[in-house]
Amino acid sequence: MAINTKYRTDEPEIMDNFNMKGEELRDALDKIAKINQLLGGNQLTLQGVQSLLKPIPKEKEVTIVDIGCGNGDMLRKLAEFGKQNGYCFKLIGIDANAYTISHAEKLSKEYTNISYRCEDIFEEGFQSLQYDIVLCTLTLHHFKDKEILSLMQLFYQNASIGIVINDLHRSAISYRLFQVLCFVFRLNAMSREDGLTSILRGFKREELEQFSVALQLENHTIKWKWAFRYQWIIRKGFNSLKV
Repeated sequence: MAINTKYRTDEPEIMDNFNMKGEELRDALDKIAKINQLLGGNQLTLQGVQSLLKPIPKEKEVTIVDIGCGNGDMLRKLAEFGKQNGYCFKLIGIDANAYTISHAEKLSKEYTNISYRCEDIFEEGFQSLQYDIVLCTLTLHHFKDKEILSLMQLFYQNASIGIVINDLHRSAISYRLFQVLCFVFRLNAMSREDGLTSILRGFKREELEQFSVALQLENHTIKWKWAFRYQWIIRKGFNSLKV
């Protein structure tokens, strides 16, 4: 059956239910993290952070917020990178699911510079949070276009250095390849369904460019990366972001 990837789907994902908990969710979080690591997804986000850090003195404390942090694997990778390279990071994971945050805290208990907050990013508590760099690894596609524009404006206003977006390229090829991965990694039903829906909620390059125009971004790059990802790096400019 042919896969129509012309437009982003509005179909919800099972994991969008913030009240989910239990073994099936934990298994899904850990396998998503494992696949992301194996396919170089975390490395792609790390490269974006490294790019933003180039002009920043290493002795400056840098606060990095990870939106939709999952089991915290990206933050742990950043903590290791910072330790090995002499950076002073304050790392904060944000997720609206309390069970997910609890799982991430258990996995990160040895990392003293990582903390987690269970909150909805559309609520006032998050919207007043200030940071230097904000990350969205496989998170932005969960939102509709109008929500994305609103969130990106907020991220830009509250970040002092910049934004790193790492998200899916919507294509029939990536859809079929993920079906193969489902078999290889023996993903549970929720992971299979959500993964395929995620791809159909992913992006085409022109859509990210349209967001950039609407947001009047002056200093940003969009690059296609393996495995069917877009790396969107936004550096703070001299003018405020407008919608």
